[in-house]
Amino acid sequence: MSKMSNMMTEIFAFLLTICGWVLTASTVATDYWKVSSVDGTVITTATFWSNLWKTCVTDSTGVSNCKDFPSMLALDGYIQLCRGLMIAAVCLGFFGAIFALVGMKCTKIGGSQKAKARTACLAGFHFILDGICSLTACSLYAHKITSEFFDPLFVAQKFELGGSLFIGWGGSILCILGGFVFCLSLAEGFDLREAECGYNRATSFASAPQRPNPSTTLQKDCQDQAGTSRQFGRNAYV
Repeated sequence: MSKMSNMMTEIFAFLLTICGWVLTASTVATDYWKVSSVDGTVITTATFWSNLWKTCVTDSTGVSNCKDFPSMLALDGYIQLCRGLMIAAVCLGFFGAIFALVGMKCTKIGGSQKAKARTACLAGFHFILDGICSLTACSLYAHKITSEFFDPLFVAQKFELGGSLFIGWGGSILCILGGFVFCLSLAEGFDLREAECGYNRATSFASAPQRPNPSTTLQKDCQDQAGTSRQFGRNAYV
């Protein structure tokens, strides 16, 4: 029953981490990391939005004009850092998914229970790093937006938080939660191994032949000799 519950827990953690990784990976290419609107008297005349790779403007007719960032070296430092963190998050989540498939108890690969527990813990460590990288990137980008928005000396166009940031935050939380559950598999694997070893020791002790006690054997021999001598004494007078 305990093994079945551990398997269900690992499957639940795997679903959490995969959903979080998919959300994190989709955030990299998603639009609307930051958005700003220019409103007219009746309708919105233009919407400006940007992500990690380009900046665009959409007019009231729905036509978008986009411009890729011209040079990676000429970008702001926070955009370069966010790019690196998000790419690292996607790579860590990919390797974490592979380690999770090998280390889960419901799969037939990975070796012994102890080895599978260590592999599952390694997968959890990758997913936790995945969530931390994505969370850091989205938070850094959001901090830049909010600091410019509330700065009274900033006279350029001000942006607001886009929907992609919230998707990235949600995926980061899912990856971190699932990663912690996978890390608990290491302790559960050692507990299960100790329980099996204890059961094997108890079984071997119960099935081992019982050795006779020397003192009990000696006492029985003395009683037999005394009984024989008394019988011999009664027969001597017949």
